[in-house]
Amino acid sequence: MSAVIFDTGVIIGSLLSADQHHNRCEKFMREFKGTRLLPVTVFSETLGMLERWPNAEAAFVASVRERFFVLVQLVDDDLIRIEELVKQYGDFPLGGVDASIIAIAERLHIDTVTTIDHRHFRAVVPHHVAALTLVPA
Repeated sequence: MSAVIFDTGVIIGSLLSADQHHNRCEKFMREFKGTRLLPVTVFSETLGMLERWPNAEAAFVASVRERFFVLVQLVDDDLIRIEELVKQYGDFPLGGVDASIIAIAERLHIDTVTTIDHRHFRAVVPHHVAALTLVPA
């Protein structure tokens, strides 16, 4: 596992000690030595979720600025795929942020996503692998 794509929940869980997933998220964040890919959609969603905790929000921004995370921009093909996924899983609903993670994973041929949201990511069959590997377990 040389690179993983991050979802919001693991970041929140690692930063907020009161979060129910804190221990496993913080441990994963500390121990993972590969490339931490951060979709711009997840960056924005995380900022919104951390706005009540300015110290945690500032620490998150600093981690992106210091390249702890590699910010991944969306390209046109990602937008097309996000649209497809949102429509396909509309009654689920999947949502645009999770769809963006899948689109980026497909484009970059990444098979691992850090998430606590196993329900959404287990339901989607990506184009490039039979199923995504979800961590932390």
